[in-house]
Amino acid sequence: MQVTFFGVRGSCPAPGPNFIKYGGNTACVHVCLDDGTDIILDAGTGIKNLGQELIKKNDDIHLLLSHNHWDHIQGFPFFAPIYQPDRNIFITPGQTSLNADYAILEQMSGSYFPVDYKTLPSNIQIMSQPKEVNNWKVGEAKISRLAMNHPGSGSSFCIEADGKKVAYITDNELYPPYKKNTDFLDWVDFSRNADLIIHDAQYMIADMPTKLGWGHSVAEEAVKLAMGSRAKRMALYSHDHIRTDDEITNIESHCHEIIEICGADLELFAAAEGLTLKL
Repeated sequence: MQVTFFGVRGSCPAPGPNFIKYGGNTACVHVCLDDGTDIILDAGTGIKNLGQELIKKNDDIHLLLSHNHWDHIQGFPFFAPIYQPDRNIFITPGQTSLNADYAILEQMSGSYFPVDYKTLPSNIQIMSQPKEVNNWKVGEAKISRLAMNHPGSGSSFCIEADGKKVAYITDNELYPPYKKNTDFLDWVDFSRNADLIIHDAQYMIADMPTKLGWGHSVAEEAVKLAMGSRAKRMALYSHDHIRTDDEITNIESHCHEIIEICGADLELFAAAEGLTLKL
């Protein structure tokens, strides 16, 4: 299994010279299984560059969406494979509190976008899973989902294949002031023994209480989850769009200090565009 980050920002893109090291595109991660199966996590602006890679192939594409906030779907209209005749693209929408399974397509209609999704030559299928179904297969991979703590809710995903496990938990507030969909210990079980946990770390404790209830975790709490789940690696993800490269590096260093103090065996890094991991 190979994991590549194509977009790591939260809320909106972050262009400019202070956002080079970690990149400015919004959420998108590519998981390529050993048999070549392509699984994409979210369709933020990072999916545009991924599309230039996948257009060289003609295999099926499986897109798992956490939810429909703009930073997770806004790159889809610029994803080259959707313009390939007869390319098969299977989209599993996040389980949001208001059912909007077709939002990723409907943004390409009316006055929102010049190309209507109904004219696309690719074969796009929305693979809505029943509410009670939280485990299914994509090729040889087992997919699991769990409800995010985020305004409007949505889904986090685990991908298990090739003897490896990746937990993708973004836009998730571990300790929200509103009614939680998922408790901390359930997150521990969900990501237990993951080879890689990709978790929202948009804020710091110093950002609170101003950002409390906005649907994102503080980095310190995300590290606690990774240690509690005994994950092997952790990627700090969904970087705040105002965080400069230097600020993210400082957050990464701060989290390393927490791990050292706790004596945990956890490899931690701040997710960056273009970073590829072979698990």
